[in-house]
Amino acid sequence: MKIAVFSDTHDNKENLKKALSFLKKEEIKILIHCGDVAGLDTLEYLLENFEGKIFLVLGNVDRDYQLKEKIREKERKNLKVFSDFGEIELENKRLAFSHFPERAEELAKTGKYNIVFFGHLHYPEEKKIKKTKLVNPGNLANLYFKPTFLIYDLSNDKLELKFLEKLN
Repeated sequence: MKIAVFSDTHDNKENLKKALSFLKKEEIKILIHCGDVAGLDTLEYLLENFEGKIFLVLGNVDRDYQLKEKIREKERKNLKVFSDFGEIELENKRLAFSHFPERAEELAKTGKYNIVFFGHLHYPEEKKIKKTKLVNPGNLANLYFKPTFLIYDLSNDKLELKFLEKLN
């Protein structure tokens, strides 16, 4: 099974559209978003254009009280929203995700997870803490760094960084 990992969309719907088109073509049905979707209209666009399950952790841009409450109102069977961090298990792999690098590093240090995803920095990064991979997919917004996201193949534990500009 392959899953996608996005972060830091910051209301860039054109880039989101391109990334979602790729996911549809690849038949990817699980998406982890590491925060900073930004506006409710972008979240609505994501919900309307992705047919699978979405796990979303709130980022600093999403944490405005009113916005946070409105995002929570959107929670439904295909969207699960987490405040500080989320954790899921898929194909016997324990995954955690947070927006903030410091929190992600704390999670990785527990040794409970195979991989921990995070955002906020806008650039892709991968390192290892003990046996846990700590990975940032970059950003979809095209802010400061080129837009990227990850595809994670759980069957062989391979991560593939996708550069949006290279997608057809």
